[in-house]
Amino acid sequence: MYTDKDLTIRPVREEDLHALWKLTYKEEAPEWKQWDAPYYEHKPLSFDDYLKEKEKRIGQDDFWIIEVEGKVIGSVSYYWEHQPSQWLEMGIGIFDSQYWSGGYGTRALRLWITHLFNTLPLVRVGFTTWSGNHRMMKVGEKLGMTLEARLRKCRYYNGEYYDSIRMGLLREEWEL
Repeated sequence: MYTDKDLTIRPVREEDLHALWKLTYKEEAPEWKQWDAPYYEHKPLSFDDYLKEKEKRIGQDDFWIIEVEGKVIGSVSYYWEHQPSQWLEMGIGIFDSQYWSGGYGTRALRLWITHLFNTLPLVRVGFTTWSGNHRMMKVGEKLGMTLEARLRKCRYYNGEYYDSIRMGLLREEWEL
């Protein structure tokens, strides 16, 4: 668990599942999905179906919740792009729009990056977003990340093409 004032990131517990489900899979078209890879289809799930995969969420190293004053507002995660070379990509979702543009994502990712560097033998962490998500690109800049790649016009959403954006940070840049 890592804390920054009123914000905490921590592994998921069983009692968090209903709140997570409500934020992520209860609605057919949740507002957050307009920013988080909206070019991928989102399908709602019943709570019973969501619970069928609860072992993929509870107590996992690669998927934690973000809470503010005890309220679940989102999640941080990672996946291996290529584990033999320790190439890890991370993600974040602030699903409750009341917490958008308030610095919560930056604070949560700062804690998550610290956790990842503290617990894994990583040389680099990074994330991929799209050019329509200006807030996520700004978070990367605030955290000292470098724009490492821009794949032009490869994301199609609402009749318009967007760029895929890759940002990264090296351990020695984080520990300065």
